[in-house]
Amino acid sequence: MNGLIIINGYTKYLSSINQANRLVEEFKLLNVDVEIKKSTDIIYYYSNNEYIVDLPKYDFVIYLDKDKYLSRILFDNGYRLFNSPQSIEDCDDKMITHIKLSKHHIPMPNTIGAPLCYCESNDYSFLDKVIEQINFPIVVKECYGSKGEQIYLAKNKEQLINIENKLRYKPHLYQQFISPGGEDYRLILINHQVVAMMKRKNDNDFRSNIALGGEGIIVDLPKSFTDLAIQVSYILDLDYCGIDLLKDESNNPLVCEVNSNAFFEGIEKATKVNVAKKYCEFIISKINNI
Repeated sequence: MNGLIIINGYTKYLSSINQANRLVEEFKLLNVDVEIKKSTDIIYYYSNNEYIVDLPKYDFVIYLDKDKYLSRILFDNGYRLFNSPQSIEDCDDKMITHIKLSKHHIPMPNTIGAPLCYCESNDYSFLDKVIEQINFPIVVKECYGSKGEQIYLAKNKEQLINIENKLRYKPHLYQQFISPGGEDYRLILINHQVVAMMKRKNDNDFRSNIALGGEGIIVDLPKSFTDLAIQVSYILDLDYCGIDLLKDESNNPLVCEVNSNAFFEGIEKATKVNVAKKYCEFIISKINNI
């Protein structure tokens, strides 16, 4: 058996490289050969009425990128991807994730999608409608982003306008701020089962991300939290994912975000669970139809 791990060719994150290396390390212990390629190392082209990918055949591909075009081409050329292209696309766009989960009445913070803008405009009337529906502070999220870097907090209308000016030509959404800030729960799921969970807490930022200074703390969550995460993983058909949950005023779970390529370095450190090994074992069993 042989496999391929694809990472983004332009990544600036050491954690992306570490993630791939950890998987290679665990696969090696399981006697499976796996290599790593950057997306920029792979070319696909349309010739003689079909797309051709300049790659050898692999038994499986772990797709640690968010390039929906390459994932589609690989899938259409017969490669078995973890996760599937559709699941990657559904999780990469935060608004699409929200819409898809809303069809199943999944509890989430109150959310409003920003209208797409294609020309210069100084019309902020839509923000008045946002303010009517969501009280300050208001969380503003770019639909595409990771590690919390594309998430902002507006405490008044002036700040909201400033953020809107910055994001006017980017897909984004507005969301209810769930108190307290800088705190959530990250659950890692493999094959629709929770394998690790931790509380993330950041005393210096409203975003809990470990990449932004947050701390991972081992936690034992109520069944309502794990059940909700499992339900979400089925809805989005995810082989592997990280699901971030919040608590509402009644301590019930709310889905904050879903990440199809969640980093496991932080949660392995906090929980001592070998997530990489569990993921590798799952992939091997899936390929072997065990």
